[in-house]
Formats: sequence, structure tokens, C-alpha cells
Amino acid sequence: MYTCLLSNRILILLVTAVGINYIDRGLLSVSAPLIQTQLGLSATQLGVLFSAFFWTYAAMQVVSGWIVDRYPLKWVYALGYLVWSIATALTGVVADFGQLLGARLLLGLGESVSYPATSKILVREFPETRRGFANAVVDSGAKIGPGLSTLAGGLLVSQYGWRVLFLVVGVTSLLWLVPWLLYPHREEGSGAGHHGASPSMMDLMVRRDAWGTYLGMFALGYVWYFLLSWLPSYLVKERGFSMQTMAVLGSVPFWGMAVATVSGGWASDRWIRAGGNPTRVRKTFLVGGLLLCGATMLPAVLVSDARWSVGWLTTACLSLGIYTSNVWAVTQTLAGPAAAGRWSGIQNAIGNLGGVVSPVVTGWIVSVTGSFVLAFVGASVVLLGGAGCYLFLLGEVKGVDWGKR
Repeated sequence: MYTCLLSNRILILLVTAVGINYIDRGLLSVSAPLIQTQLGLSATQLGVLFSAFFWTYAAMQVVSGWIVDRYPLKWVYALGYLVWSIATALTGVVADFGQLLGARLLLGLGESVSYPATSKILVREFPETRRGFANAVVDSGAKIGPGLSTLAGGLLVSQYGWRVLFLVVGVTSLLWLVPWLLYPHREEGSGAGHHGASPSMMDLMVRRDAWGTYLGMFALGYVWYFLLSWLPSYLVKERGFSMQTMAVLGSVPFWGMAVATVSGGWASDRWIRAGGNPTRVRKTFLVGGLLLCGATMLPAVLVSDARWSVGWLTTACLSLGIYTSNVWAVTQTLAGPAAAGRWSGIQNAIGNLGGVVSPVVTGWIVSVTGSFVLAFVGASVVLLGGAGCYLFLLGEVKGVDWGKR
């Protein structure tokens, strides 16, 4: 009973932290139309700013994965959280492109600890039959965060300006550290997990199934950060929404995605408990979600009615939520406690290279063509490639015996 209670409490803390994580990184997107005007930024510069977060975030994933496998998660996560909250607050006082770029780089540095640490905690606290739902609940925070930043952030920006938004969110988010530091964390082990063996980084880099998860995550990173970075600007500039209307309608796809990921995690775990093969179950959700998302992205940009566009975008995000409900459960099952931090770090590093690429590519496409059509086409192609990686590179979803590597 006590273990179950602790697991539920840690799950609440993790969901909240991930939600704040995505609120903080999404504030630039929702504020972009105003920041671009006030600081005199071009679409290309804006794309660089969206991308800059991922330069440090992706680069530090492998290092962060190694750190969380080696040092107490309580203090590693607390330090990273403190850094990214300070970076958010500092964004509210920047004066030019260079200072804003520095704040985004610092934000990426702090947030890099989040997913490796979260993955390490979930594989330790939750068994295979509950892991899909636990991961989905945490992942819902990654969708609720952008929903809140788009809805509440958009409304606040329209009333009080973007500087107040960054300062208030950055300072108040520090309150999360109080329950986190008071929580009775388990003592950390040395990192030796399955069968008393701990894999090296090279072991993790040469596995075919690992590359299936790495490249599949790249597809998610490309499309997710394309939406996270450019959706507000797309709705304002191409669909003609006001900031207030964008705040409401632009948040709808993220709310739908949150519902889909929780539902998908619950459904996949129930299927496995009913006797379903974990490999078949997890891959069905992964491949099916990516293909459905790719099929519904194109109508969103091609229809003439703006309301239908939001409807198609919501359907695409629902489909992507089906995928995200199981993506981390697969990684944690394969890696086990011995390698969850490092495997997750490498996977998230490669995945977030998509976050480096897609904002810049989209900014360039919009600058050259004056339209988002080719950007949506490219996102659909990337999703198709990601589905292929899971089909042809990822084998059986079961724990690796690192003693026999």
C-alpha cells in the first residue's frame, strides 16, 4: 500500500513537472507574433529561436542520461528544474535577439534532465502491465502544457504583454520544488540493473532495436515541435485568427492529444493484461498513431475553411497521442533499470534533433514560399518514415539481458 501511494505521488509530481516543462518551452511560440514585431525579427530569426532551445536540449540528453543513471535523481532533477525556471523568467527582460537566444539555450540546458530522469523513475516504480498508462499520464502533461500555454498564455499576452507572461510563469513555477524536495525519494543504486550487468554507451549505440526507437523518436520530434513552434503563427498569419481566437482554438489540438495519450496508455495496458502480446500491442499503437497523424496533417493545410483546418489538426494530434501513449513504455521495457536513463537520453537526443531541424526548415519554407503547405507535406513524409522504422527495425519488445550483450 505504501509503495502504491508513493508511486501515485511521484506520478503527480512528474506530470506537473512535465506540464510546466512544456509551458515554459511553449511560451515563445504563443508570444511569437508580438515578440517578432516588437524586437523586429524576421521569420528566419524566429525559426532560429525556436530551434535554439533544442541545440542545448538535444546535445545534453546523452550527458543527462548518464548523470541520472549515476547520481541521485532528487537533486539532479531539482537542479535542472531550477535552471529552466530561471531561464524562463530571464526571457521576460531580454532586449534583443542575442539575449533571447541565450535565454533559449539556457532553457534547453535545464530541461535536458527531465525525460531521462522521468524514464528512470517510471521503470523503477511501475511494472510492464501498468507502465503504458503511467507513461501516458506523464505524457499528457506534455500536451496539457502546450494547451495551457496557448490558451492562458495567449489570453495573458493579449492583455498584459509577453514580458509579464515570462516573468510570472518563471517565478511561480519554482513552487514545484517544495513538494519535490520534501518527497521521500528512494535511495539510488549504482545503475546495475538486469542480471547485475550495466551496458556501455556503445552497447546502446549498436543495437538495431535501439535505432528503431531513436529514429522513430526523430519523427515525433520533427512533427511535434513543428506544431509546438509554428501552430500559433500559422493560425494568426495564414488563417487570420486574432490572438484571442488563436488562444482558444489553437489549444484544442493539444487538449485532444492529452485525452488520446491517456486513453491509449490505459487501452494498451488493458490489452496486455488480457493476454495480448506486448510486442504486438505496443507496435500497433506506435505505427498506427504515426500513420494516422500523417494522413490527417495534409487536409489541415489544404482545406479553405479555417474551422475545418482546426478540426483536421485536432484529429492529427489525437493520432499522435495514440503514438506517444506507448513510445516510452517500449524504451523502458527494453532498457530496464540498468539502462533506462542512458537509452532514454540517446533516444531523446536524436528525437529532439527533429526539434532542431523542423522550426528552422519551416521558417525557411515560409520565408521563401509565403505559405505553410510544403511544411505540412514534409511533416507527413517524416511521419511515414518513422512508422517504417518501428516496423522494420524494432523487434520483440522485451527486456534486454545485458549480461549476454
